[in-house]
Order: sequence, then C-alpha cells, then structure tokens
Amino acid sequence: MWQVSTQLISAGLVIYALRNVSHASSTAMVLRPWFIALVAAGAIERLAGLALGVAMERDWVVLLAGTNRPVALAQANAVLNRLDLLCETLGASVFGFLLSKYHPVTCLKIASGLMICSFPILIILGQLINSVSCHALDSSRTTSDESICTDLLDVRKIVQNSLNCIRHGWNEYKQQTVLPASAATVFLNFNVALAPGAIMTALLMHRGISPSIVGAFSGLCSIMGLVATFISSSLVKRVGILKAGAAGLIFQASLLSVALAVYWAGSISQQTPLLIFLASIALSRLGHMSYDVVGTQIVQTGVPASKANLIGGMEVSIASLAELVMLAMAIIANDVSHFGFLAILSVSSVAGAAWMFCQWLSNPTEKQRELFMFDPLYQVQAM
Repeated sequence: MWQVSTQLISAGLVIYALRNVSHASSTAMVLRPWFIALVAAGAIERLAGLALGVAMERDWVVLLAGTNRPVALAQANAVLNRLDLLCETLGASVFGFLLSKYHPVTCLKIASGLMICSFPILIILGQLINSVSCHALDSSRTTSDESICTDLLDVRKIVQNSLNCIRHGWNEYKQQTVLPASAATVFLNFNVALAPGAIMTALLMHRGISPSIVGAFSGLCSIMGLVATFISSSLVKRVGILKAGAAGLIFQASLLSVALAVYWAGSISQQTPLLIFLASIALSRLGHMSYDVVGTQIVQTGVPASKANLIGGMEVSIASLAELVMLAMAIIANDVSHFGFLAILSVSSVAGAAWMFCQWLSNPTEKQRELFMFDPLYQVQAM
C-alpha cells in the first residue's frame, strides 16, 4: 500500500511541476515544497520496495521451496529475478514508446492509472498464493510481531528505536555463518563505473558514441541479465550452489579486467576496441546476475528463518551504502578524465569479492559443512 501510494504522490507532484513550474536554478528548485515532498515520497517508495524485496527473497520463497531442496530454491530465485528483469525491461520500453507519442503529463496519468489498477490485483494474488501454499506466509509470523511493530511506530522513541535496530541488525549480520557470501554481494555494489547506468552513459556520450550503440549496449546488458537467470539454476543443478557462486564472481572479474585493459589502452574511440570494451562489460553481467541469484540462495540457506528479514534488510542497507559511496566519489571526481580511476575501483571490488568468496570455500568450518552437506563440493572433500 505504501509503495503504490507514494508512487501516485510522486506522479502527481511531477505533473504539478510540469504544468506550473517554470525554468529555475537548481538551488531554487531544491528549496521548493513540492520538490521536498517528491524526494520524501521517493525515499518512502524505495524503502517500501526494499522491504517487499527482502520479504519475498528471504522469507516467502524459502518457506515454499525449502532450504533442503537447493535445485528447487535456485529455480524459484531464478524465476523471481527473471520476472523482475522482464517487467523492468518491458515497463521501460512501453513508457519510452508512450513518451515518443504523447506529452509527459499524459504518460504519467496512464502510469498512475496502471498503478491504481494493479494494487487490488497484487492484494488478490498475495491472498491466493497464501491459500494455495497452506498459509505458509502466516506461519512465518511470531506472537511478538504486533508488539514489536507498535514499538517501532512509536514517534516518541523513533530515534532510539532506529539506533537500537541498526545496532542489533549489525551485530546479527556480522555473526552469520555465510557472512563472506553476503559481503561479496556488498562488494559488487561498489561497481558503478563498469556497469550499465548513468556513469557509463555519460562516458559514451562524452566520447561521441552514437546513441544507437549506447541503447544497444543497455539492451544487451538486460538480455545478459535475463540469460543469467537460466544459467544460474542450471549451474546449481550441475556443480552445486557453492561452485556456481565462485564461477559467477570469477567470470565477472575476468571480463571486467579485460574491459579495464582495453580502456587503459586508450583506444575505445576506435570501433573494434570500443566493441570489445562494451561486449566485455555486457557479458560480465552474466556473472553478476548469476551470483545475484546464487548468493541470495546461499544466504537463504545459511540464515535461520527467524533472522532472515533482519539480516536481509541489513545486507540491502550496507549494499545501498556501498553504491552511495561510489556515486559520491564519482560526483567528487566530476570529470570524465577520472573514469579510469573509478574503473580501477570497480574491478578491484569485484576481484576482492571473488577472492573473499573463494577463500571462504577453501577453508570451510564445521558449521559451513553442515549447512551445505548436500553440495557436491563438500561431498567430494569428505570422500
């Protein structure tokens, strides 16, 4: 409900701005009430989306598939990621088509209508899923949940409760058995330079690259992400969850290293090196998205159900902070000539994630062996 409400508020505020706000300096615009409300609505919508994502990945899917069925859990995670990518790609494509045909205000009205229509459908689907899965969602609640929620919503103690939650979440997060796998996910979020996004688009446009090539690059990255959801479940079935995770990280680090070498060679203004540079980054998305699916399953397997949402929320928070730090560094750099430095940091973070994960696998603890006793890697070592 919060997510849909804030999306509608955001759409309404943007429509208001398009109709009533004339061109002004960025400083004057930031201080206007409508802009402050827009930022607040966007923040709440982001938090609601993250909370829903954590609940789906760390609670609901695990309850239905079970941690003792690794292939089924891998397939369930892959389907969730696949649908997410398809919806993002389709939504962006449809909205882009509408923008090319109609005024932005008309497009926002259409989007708002779709949000309103989708809300009751989401509620009905949630109830249907719960009923056909023998009320698995109800079983995840504890008797103290309502009192905890009441305390958290107490405005008089909101600062104290927030600090206590952060402290408790951090303590639980750093004590989890599968911490290196989760930390590897966080390290991957430092890669904001050699990934599809605003920084890469700015670099390519600054180099005078054709918009059609930039669009093709973004589309290829999306396709690679979609293909990775099929590869990840197949890898888990063939080599086990742990080797699949290592393969995804090593594959991504290797291809990003190739992209970095081509960039530092200083020849991406030429067509062939440029294509190698972009293809390496796009193909690296296979490893990135594969580990995204596999890493989620490793944490699902290693974290008790009672702590799944807490640790999952903490992981998302730290990952978002890592991305924010890198974006801040990009703002401070403030020049395309510093892209090479950001690229080095990106490759180093991915290589560090791969090294950390492989070190963790090569020195397993007894608890780790017990959790992943079904995995072929530890079965072979035991023999």
